[in-house]
Amino acid sequence: MTVGVRLVDQLARELAAAGVRQVFGVGGANIEDLYDAFHATGGTIRAVVAKHEFSAVTMADGHARVTGRIGVVAATSGGGAVNLLPGLAEAHASRVPVLALVGQPPTGSQGRGAFQDTSGQAGSFDALQLFAPVARFCARVEDPDSMPELLARALTAARTGLRGPAVLLLPKDVQQARVEPRRPTPPPAPAEPAGPRLPYRAVDLLRGARTVLVIAGEGVAASDARTELAEVAGRLGAWVAVTPDAKDVFRNDDPRFAGVAGVMGHQNVTDCLRRADVCLLVGTRLPDVARGGLDGALAGTPVVCIDPEPPFVPGIALQGPVRDTLRAVAERLDPRPRPAPGHAGPVPRRTPRTGRGGTSYAAAVAAVEAALPPRAHVFVDAGNAGASAIHLLPAPRHGRFVVAVGMGGMGYTFGAGIGAALATGRRTYVIAGDGSFFMHGMEVHTAVEYTAPVTFVILNNNAHAMCATREQVFLGAPHHSSLFRATDIAAGVAGMFPALDVTRADDGTQLRRALLRSNDSGAPAFVTLDLDPAETPPFLPFLSLPDVAAAGPEPAESEESAHERGPVRVG
Repeated sequence: MTVGVRLVDQLARELAAAGVRQVFGVGGANIEDLYDAFHATGGTIRAVVAKHEFSAVTMADGHARVTGRIGVVAATSGGGAVNLLPGLAEAHASRVPVLALVGQPPTGSQGRGAFQDTSGQAGSFDALQLFAPVARFCARVEDPDSMPELLARALTAARTGLRGPAVLLLPKDVQQARVEPRRPTPPPAPAEPAGPRLPYRAVDLLRGARTVLVIAGEGVAASDARTELAEVAGRLGAWVAVTPDAKDVFRNDDPRFAGVAGVMGHQNVTDCLRRADVCLLVGTRLPDVARGGLDGALAGTPVVCIDPEPPFVPGIALQGPVRDTLRAVAERLDPRPRPAPGHAGPVPRRTPRTGRGGTSYAAAVAAVEAALPPRAHVFVDAGNAGASAIHLLPAPRHGRFVVAVGMGGMGYTFGAGIGAALATGRRTYVIAGDGSFFMHGMEVHTAVEYTAPVTFVILNNNAHAMCATREQVFLGAPHHSSLFRATDIAAGVAGMFPALDVTRADDGTQLRRALLRSNDSGAPAFVTLDLDPAETPPFLPFLSLPDVAAAGPEPAESEESAHERGPVRVG
């Protein structure tokens, strides 16, 4: 007589008890039992099936970034498992809590030529060694009785400390094993951190500074420390800049807001840093993408860093939880708020044009800004479209502004935006170029299937335009392989998905109208706008070079309306 329940049924109950309501992934033979267990929960856990495992991870990643809760992805063995790697690498680099449940061949078949064997036996590669470098915790569940302990360890590793992915490898026979049903164990509460130790030197530097520049990063959002950041900035009388992946952690219309730091950022941040007595990093180690253009000014400025890890620049490291450390710093400062000194604000860079015509990125971003709901989430992809949005588009007042700069993978936003929309029910904008669309844009199908309120904005320049610009700047001319034949993406998507609201906008006005229409719908929408592949994006490595700075004339009057060419507000 068979007794007990399948291990996968018990695992589903444990995940539900931990607050998991959605699992993203792609099915297959060696993970089908777990999917069957999710379906058997009667809707307590919804299994969202993606088109590709990379996008399934990014769905879990986007879910985690907007909710603060762990995202879960489930995939089968072999190629399905390997496809998880780039998404997990992004979550690892950006410290996003994700749990990956990965099917494996039955244990009795390991080392015997099993299909998709990754046991490390008999010449097969070892999945443990494959996933360990991109995981905070990785284990193969070989004994059904070990599952409760391993799951608890995986959840703890993903959600505490440095945070990031945890991976559990699940052989098919272990998934099917019968275990005694048990009451789900409540997820372990995070250990109470010891009170932050604030070196006297750090406190004295901050107290004695007349001018302070704060550069805030994604760690502020991950720690839900926006209130504490604003409090410290007020007590210091500080300017506040943000890293490219953290534009939403400080109000962009606040008089203190200095702009975005780094290679896609604003000159004003450099100017403020040169005037500052101290630079306070909060929730960022200041990696290269956020530090570009600042090294000279940083060399002469004392740095204090609040983050779980030490900064990439010399400075005093206050390692620990961001929110708790900010509170401890605030307690040691004069509680009376001080105004920040005057500054220019985040004035957009004026980028050269080649005169080919077409709508500019500035006009496209202005249209998005005019339509963007204050509670929307924004997910910005890599490339020229991403650089322009980071530089020009203010973060929504009450939503996330997410950029995956950990690995910078193209196509991240299609899955991540869907995961965020399904997690919160809020309108979510995905801003991407045609190159990113061709990589992972078929996740539009997933948005249609699950009625995710996502507006896909595809800025199509028929090129890998950032690559083409690099080739122009550094190699003398773009290679023909980086420039594509013209493609009507909107027509193709409309043909595939007749029920989807699809628009091919001809200019910023039509783009704005299509976006406003999508805001009133609970369904996905898809909008494209053609742009010039030769337009130089607001990317510091290009704009600082003489041959780019001296590029061709501004577009003629007929090429853009006066409204589109007007000043673009970025804060």
